[in-house]
Amino acid sequence: MELTIERVSKQYRGGAWALRDFSLRLRPGVIGLLGPNGAGKTTLMSILATITRATQGSVLWNDTDLARDPDAIRSVLGYLPQDFGVYPNLNALEFLEYLAAVKGLDAATSRRRINELLNLVNLSDVRKRPLGAYSGGMKQRIGIAQALLNDPQILIVDEPTAGLDPEERVRFRNLLSELSGERVIILSTHIVSDVEATATDIALISGGKLVAHATPEELLRRVEGKVWEDVVPSGELQSVKQRYLISGTARRADGVHIRMLSATAPNGAQPLAPTLEDAYLYCLSTHRAGPAV
Repeated sequence: MELTIERVSKQYRGGAWALRDFSLRLRPGVIGLLGPNGAGKTTLMSILATITRATQGSVLWNDTDLARDPDAIRSVLGYLPQDFGVYPNLNALEFLEYLAAVKGLDAATSRRRINELLNLVNLSDVRKRPLGAYSGGMKQRIGIAQALLNDPQILIVDEPTAGLDPEERVRFRNLLSELSGERVIILSTHIVSDVEATATDIALISGGKLVAHATPEELLRRVEGKVWEDVVPSGELQSVKQRYLISGTARRADGVHIRMLSATAPNGAQPLAPTLEDAYLYCLSTHRAGPAV
């Protein structure tokens, strides 16, 4: 089971490129596609879901070119887009029954699968409640349920935790982790903590280009010995920001505690253990400053 993205580029009307020469090879597990807003993540997800066609390059699912045979992946694909809409007057049962019919599931399989999924996403008790009365987190959970109706081999979720409260975000991350295994899961997000909690591999994207593809451990090793903490008066904060890449600040009684990234130790700074957010900022900064990481 393998999804191969080979030198994919996408140009929109007006000449803007959303993706440039993007290549990636994915196998079972959770791949975190991490990048800032506007990096090209949603465009890539749309191409993988066969909603949009690439301008250049190809996408292969188990060696089948999706431009020639999009049905090769559609039958095994589950997709939760960033802007997932529901029919507000339908309840969860009616909504999932309708989508199961659209996906070609027979009645017996549909009933069994819907019951399993409502239990999985913890919505069994509200299956008869109209979707218009669901919270944002509940709608996201019904979204993941519809994406899993056909027991997909590849699951794509685009910015799935945007707008969720912290408790719902943790619940959603745990659900994604439980679904991994013999399945390719692509989690597209700009939230580092979502990727940190679930991903076995991380692909960093910026300006439509692949910046890095590595395990979380490998990315952390890239910033080993480059993370520092210093304490400065509030009046010096702007000066420090001009000289160093800052990944965090905290105001305390003794001054502003600054978490900074630097290849050499700043005067008086103490070394810190790196986090995935440090690695993310360092890779993006290095990419923007020169050749890709």
